[in-house]
Amino acid sequence: MSTEPRTPTPAEDDADRHVAHWRDHWIDIEFDDTVEAIVERMGRIMRYLKHAGRGSVAELGLEWFEYDTLHNLMIRDTPGVASPSELATKSGVSPAGMTGRLDTLEKAGYVRRRTVEGDRRRVEVEATAKGIKSWRKAMTLRGNTEVELMGALDEAERLQLSDLLRRLTLAIESEGRSAP
Repeated sequence: MSTEPRTPTPAEDDADRHVAHWRDHWIDIEFDDTVEAIVERMGRIMRYLKHAGRGSVAELGLEWFEYDTLHNLMIRDTPGVASPSELATKSGVSPAGMTGRLDTLEKAGYVRRRTVEGDRRRVEVEATAKGIKSWRKAMTLRGNTEVELMGALDEAERLQLSDLLRRLTLAIESEGRSAP
């Protein structure tokens, strides 16, 4: 019997159970357990973060679409100011859909619409102090969730994971693929 310390085997997770369940169903199809487990885990982590993010936003009394619109308004080169069409494009909604979003946000006091000086045909959307404050609180709550999750890894592991994910991202980008 070896006296060398052993690295404990991690507990079985959802991805392990998923792979075990599907392994025998892939007859005559190449199936890589490790690849499937990685993809399943990445999906699970993203679903968790999305769910937690929606919960954080809801704690502040915001609907997800309200946060999404405020977020797209705030992360611009001109933070807090954009045209409705720019916001619609960035948010992936139709101009009519963005009009509805902006109506809701404006009624709640998160944004205001104003005509562009020198061109009364153009309208800009501007985040109000209330909108900026709510967006910042939501970002803090979401960030806390992310930091808490990554606390399961030490600094070296986080750096390693970041480097590995960067390699995957670069592979996608180098092949000209795009992501939504």
